[in-house]
This record gives sequence, C-alpha cells and structure tokens, in this order.
Amino acid sequence: MTSIADIEFTADGTGLGDLFEAVPSLTCEMESVIASQGHGLWLSGPSQEMIDDALATSSAIDEYSLINSDDDRWLYDIEFTPETVNVFELVIEEGGTVLSASASNGTWLLSVRVLERDHVSSLYDRLTEDSVSPTIVRLFDLESESNSQCGLTARQYETLVAAIDHGYFEIPREVSMQELSEELDISHQALSERLRRAYRALVTSELNVTEDAPITEPMPSD
Repeated sequence: MTSIADIEFTADGTGLGDLFEAVPSLTCEMESVIASQGHGLWLSGPSQEMIDDALATSSAIDEYSLINSDDDRWLYDIEFTPETVNVFELVIEEGGTVLSASASNGTWLLSVRVLERDHVSSLYDRLTEDSVSPTIVRLFDLESESNSQCGLTARQYETLVAAIDHGYFEIPREVSMQELSEELDISHQALSERLRRAYRALVTSELNVTEDAPITEPMPSD
C-alpha cells in the first residue's frame, strides 16, 4: 500500500552540509522537477555572491550552474560528487519519490512517497548507515478509496501530486489549470472542484478543525 513519510534530518554529512556551514542563513527548496544530471534547488537567504562562493568552495559539489532567479532566490542545477551522501538518490534507490524537500537552519524536511511501508524502514536504515540521523516526523498510508490520514481521497491525492509534478504551485505557474485538466483527462470544472475539496481536506486535517467550527473572529475581505 502506498505510504507517505515526512523525514527530518540535519544537513551535516549530506551534499549541502558545507553550504549550511558556510552560510547558516541559507534556505533551500527542491524544484518540482529534478534535472537529469543534477538537482534543481532554489537557494535563498544570503546574497547571491555569498551563495556562489559557498558553492565554489564546497567539496561535496562537483558542478553547479545558475538556471533562473525569482526575487531574492536563485535556482541552481547542482551535481554532487560521487562519494557524497546524496539523499535524493537514496530515496530513488529505495523505490521512493521525493514529493517535496526544503531546508533551513541546517535541517532538511523531505516528504517521500513509497509503494510499500517497508521501503521507509529500508530508507531509514540506509540514511543511518551513511551517518545521517533521520527522524520520521509523520508516516501514513493512502487508502485506495476511503480518506487517508491526511483527509484526502486517492483521486484528490493523485491530483495534488500531478499538480506539484507539473509545476502548478510554482511562482509563476509552469502549467495552467486548463493544461493540467487536459493532462489528467478531466474537465476544467472537475479539476477546480477536486482541488478545492483537497485544499479543504488538508486544511481541516492539519489545523485540526471541523467544517462547522465557529468563526470567532471576523474574516477580512479580499
């Protein structure tokens, strides 16, 4: 059964450990699509000059190149050296998919999808063997038809994953709702309604509220 695991670990000993040591204010977010030769990572926090200096002096990074920029963050394609602990590749080797990855204050948080719960245990063991100290923050199974522990149906979950994979939530968006609906072979209206229901399910689940909970403060107008 498909499972989702949120895994937290420090960047020490990983491919970006040197960067966080050089520039502690660095924040990092994985691009929705990973490049074939490296990894697309949005870096922000310090200046671009400081980031470039840290990349150039890192012993764990083999090659890097600037792809894009957005306000005060920069998208780099980064390729690690062969001997570096590459967490992203470990996930793939253990049959998983990285749904999202972000880091700040030298700590990574990965959301990983696996086909079997046992794969999470294997991934945990691999990370531990490579001197990465992982913590399983959350682990839940996705049921095929009923609501999962995060409140999503299988179709809602699959739709959100497709939206992430195609860059729908990127700024700016990499795909329109019309294009995404065509990709999923559903109508624009059906996609809109499914996304709204998924948003509602996630919010009520994560904030631990019910849909009929009273509003104690006036809502600001748009």
